[in-house]
Amino acid sequence: MPSDSHHRAAEIHELAAHAHRASAVSHGKGDHQTGREHSRQAMEYANRAFLISQEADRKSEESATKS
Repeated sequence: MPSDSHHRAAEIHELAAHAHRASAVSHGKGDHQTGREHSRQAMEYANRAFLISQEADRKSEESATKS
């Protein structure tokens, strides 16, 4: 289902946003090592969300052409 893919992409985008916020908090507290780890995790989530979004778009287009 294309909408399931879109929902999954949104969930992963939220995880990336959370990791970005955690990184900012860590950096603000001077904990740069933890901040860097959160930044790395945020980038991984963002990349995965992008790939899932592309797949969801592809599935949506396929579904629309079948209708």
